Amino acid sequence: MVGVIRAKVHWLGRFLGVWSAVTLVGATLAFAGGFSDRLLPAPVGGGFRMEGYWVWCGSVIRGEDGRYHMFASRWPKRYPFFEGYVFYSEVVRASSDRPEGPYHFEEVVLPVRGEGSWDGRMTHNPTINKSGDTFLLYYIGSTYVGNAPGEEELRSGKAKLGRSYDNIRIGLATARSVRGPWARRDRPILEPRPGKWDAKIVTNPAACVRRDGSVLLVYRSNTPQGLRLGAARAATFEGPYERISDEPVLQLPGGNFVEDPYIWESGDHFEMIAKDMTGGITGEKHAGIHATSADGLVWHPSPEPKAYSRTVRWSDGTETTQGSLERPQLLFQNGKPAFLFAATADGPGGFRAASNTWNLVIPLRVE
Repeated sequence: MVGVIRAKVHWLGRFLGVWSAVTLVGATLAFAGGFSDRLLPAPVGGGFRMEGYWVWCGSVIRGEDGRYHMFASRWPKRYPFFEGYVFYSEVVRASSDRPEGPYHFEEVVLPVRGEGSWDGRMTHNPTINKSGDTFLLYYIGSTYVGNAPGEEELRSGKAKLGRSYDNIRIGLATARSVRGPWARRDRPILEPRPGKWDAKIVTNPAACVRRDGSVLLVYRSNTPQGLRLGAARAATFEGPYERISDEPVLQLPGGNFVEDPYIWESGDHFEMIAKDMTGGITGEKHAGIHATSADGLVWHPSPEPKAYSRTVRWSDGTETTQGSLERPQLLFQNGKPAFLFAATADGPGGFRAASNTWNLVIPLRVE
């Protein structure tokens, strides 16, 4: 499907710089061939997993030590997957000598720091970037009052998830070394807007650090019509982060919607891969969609919009259809996407049907 997505643009003159505030129609920005044509077999045993933990997310960067460092989320498997993440997720770091892995756990990066901090009880959704000599760790966090619910309460469905979930915000931690120490902000960098479409939560941060040092930040919120994406911009990573559209930036026809965006700058335009929630764009529910934009506001599904499938080809010649394959992240080499990382689960599909989750890696054919 080739669509033209229009967004209502809110002009923020001093923040937008040379960005155009004019709606772009009919742009042809996609590279030759589809993103999925770049996928190579996934190495068996690659990626990152931890015994006794649900592992999710997974964003990789090459450190100043020349090794590869993955920032991921984990929480104990004794808790059910979704309910457990809402109360117990923490961001960790694992490392490997090779981008394919396997990655080995090293440390908890964003530990619990008390209910008085906005992110004091839960951290999740890490995505790692760099600006100059500063590592930028974008993530979501939450806090809540009182004791965390126990295993029995979470499994019974009686736990009040909203006391943590409704407090989810987007934050930024910075460090001069990939090993930290990480400086966490006293406030989120992006919060919900009362009375707006993104009034409930802001989550799923996708940050693109541009060549001029500015940052385009795409995020997700929940609406009665489904999940929607918004966009903000900052002149530098320090902020402030200001919305550049008063409305969602990717409004797909036919009731289709996406989540888990990942964005990057490619020449004179931006590219995005994200999770196709309905399958209406790619033809496969929860596969990956590929889209492009001239300004980060108006996005067009590519002529070949399927970025990846939940059916994975492995290096030993086998194929499996994963229950989940989402929260895509890329590792670049020489300015080109070289590896796709994704959170994955076994089972027939859906978080509650999974027995194991981990982060897998798929090498990409570099053009």
